[in-house]
Amino acid sequence: MAKFDLATPWGRFKAYLHYLWNDHAYLRLGFSNAHWISPELVRANQPWPFQLAWWKKQGIKTVVNLRGGFDGSFYALEKDACERLGLNFVDFVITSREVPIRERVRGAKTLFETIEYPALMHCKSGADRAGIMSVFYAHYRLGQPIREAMKQLGPRYLHIKHGNTGVLDYVFEQYLERGEPKGLSFSEWVESDDYDPVEMKKTFRAGMLGKVLTDKILRRE
Repeated sequence: MAKFDLATPWGRFKAYLHYLWNDHAYLRLGFSNAHWISPELVRANQPWPFQLAWWKKQGIKTVVNLRGGFDGSFYALEKDACERLGLNFVDFVITSREVPIRERVRGAKTLFETIEYPALMHCKSGADRAGIMSVFYAHYRLGQPIREAMKQLGPRYLHIKHGNTGVLDYVFEQYLERGEPKGLSFSEWVESDDYDPVEMKKTFRAGMLGKVLTDKILRRE
């Protein structure tokens, strides 16, 4: 049974109350962190139902949720709004602090080949998960080189590289360092034995710990 029952006024009120405070939706009332990557795709943070109605008026036909959270208040309200508005609602779960597995990279490519455009793609803040998916979109759909597509991960979108979410940048940096010089496309590199999500995560974390040691503890210049 769904955690939030929108069939009754009281159930809908509880869902909105939870959404407002527990999902920090009050921070997004006047800020959507929306950026058009191309005329057919816009990235944003978690939209309110009234914002989805506005986006439909702008021509949006598909909404892609990158968050998961299928028992959350945001999910119940968003799915309900899309159904009422006649918008396609697609789930594609990706994480902001892990190296994507091969199946997830392949899935992203397939997603952008099959959804109906114009589309809106969002995570919670519109910074990290929306960021890596925007890189995939810019590369696979728009044909941009990875070095160019990586600009979708940047401070303009509130993405912070110097933290755990920097592992997303690290994935593409590793391709530019290890795959591109060998003449491999990004997809070829991902399918190769060199692409090891577990090992990359370990290497990234070791680098982060070393930076903390030298910069924060030893305070080296």
